[in-house]
Amino acid sequence: MRVIAGTARGVRLFAPRGYDVRPTLDRVRESLFNILSPRMEGSRFLDLYAGTGANGIEALSRGADFATFVDNDPRSLAAIERNLAAAKLRQLADVRRLPLPEGLRTLWADGKAYDIIFADPPFAGVEYDRLLSAICSARVLGEGSLIVVEHSSRVVLPDELGSLSRDRVSKYGEISLSFFS
Repeated sequence: MRVIAGTARGVRLFAPRGYDVRPTLDRVRESLFNILSPRMEGSRFLDLYAGTGANGIEALSRGADFATFVDNDPRSLAAIERNLAAAKLRQLADVRRLPLPEGLRTLWADGKAYDIIFADPPFAGVEYDRLLSAICSARVLGEGSLIVVEHSSRVVLPDELGSLSRDRVSKYGEISLSFFS
């Protein structure tokens, strides 16, 4: 796993051995960031269920101004810190240990919304409606914010949920990305 493009291009990212994480595949991440590229420069990026931090680091490498990484596993947080240091992007990041989706409401403390929210929850046992509702009620969305959820292609997410509408679904074999605004 590596950073695909930008200022940290080619930096290898660390994932602990024996660690039960399903990182976003390089080809899926490359497609995702090709789609997001018009929005990336100067954005605030929120990486939920961050794992190794690969997606938030990719966002920073490609021009995001700031990224917040959220996970509840200490091994993930240590990997994110190590990867941010390797990519020389630590000063642009906030790393938080929070249970998700409940912990989202604490992110409003700095009073700033996110332009892009990426969520890659574990596929087993996730209630996507609950996750999306928590994102909406946490006041982390700004005008024109985009939410991207990575999920199994076997799972169909709702086309509408509250004020959110799904604009696009991109499928990559067993993995899908759903885009909400």
